[in-house]
Amino acid sequence: MKRINVIGTSGSGKSTVSRMLANRLQYPYLEMDAIFWKPNWQESSDEEFFANLTDRLNDECWVLDGNYNRTAEIKWARVDTIVWVDYSFARTLYQAVKRALIRIATKQELWDKTGNIESFKKSFLSRDSIVLWTLKTYNKNRVRYTELLNDPKYHHIDFVRITSPQKAKAFIAELST
Repeated sequence: MKRINVIGTSGSGKSTVSRMLANRLQYPYLEMDAIFWKPNWQESSDEEFFANLTDRLNDECWVLDGNYNRTAEIKWARVDTIVWVDYSFARTLYQAVKRALIRIATKQELWDKTGNIESFKKSFLSRDSIVLWTLKTYNKNRVRYTELLNDPKYHHIDFVRITSPQKAKAFIAELST
């Protein structure tokens, strides 16, 4: 395991699992949202995003945190392992809401030098709400990721499906550094 992509619905725990994996394996942690988002919630163009992502994935070892389905050809060209964080709907929704509330309360900048912070309006009352996104994509993602597991096009990739925080900790603890 040298090039790992951690996937899952927003709020599932991708970032937590990714950071734990990167720390355990002593690999660079790459966050797709940090590569994509610019200051003031401006989005990168696909051209810019794809170039930045390709550049960041040139290293020999990394843990990539994120989905962005349109980047599959780029990120999975060299990936050897996909870790799917597939917790229950109730747990995922709870984590998404809790995370949003903590970020709102702490006014935590999400990605360095962007100034992007969560607000109550953006998190709960907007069409771009991360909580709404979690509600809308949970079932679709489970179908899509199950299909990926069985797609012969990706037979060269090891898929690891993690269904609870306890199983995530056990999986990571078993890894040798």
